Amino acid sequence: MVQAPAPARLIPGGMPTDATVAHVLVSKYADHLPLYRQAQIYSRQGIDLDRSTLAGWVGKAAYELRPVFEALMADLKQSTKLFMPSRPIALQSPAG
Repeated sequence: MVQAPAPARLIPGGMPTDATVAHVLVSKYADHLPLYRQAQIYSRQGIDLDRSTLAGWVGKAAYELRPVFEALMADLKQSTKLFMPSRPIALQSPAG
């Protein structure tokens, strides 16, 4: 029996699917769930993932999304008006 090759993944040779990496990104940036908390959630489900592993996935995804970022920046630079908060937004200190 001949088996078709597996599709390419975002993390070559890695276990996470593109959907798993996308879930980590959405949880981090849309749901404001820090990586250390995501690691705790995965641990409760019996999946041992270090925060540094999740950070590596985020970095790889950011690298692959660079063309999207550049296209958005080019579009923004052509705009005649940009809207943004008039006050600085306070940042939370990173979790230890």
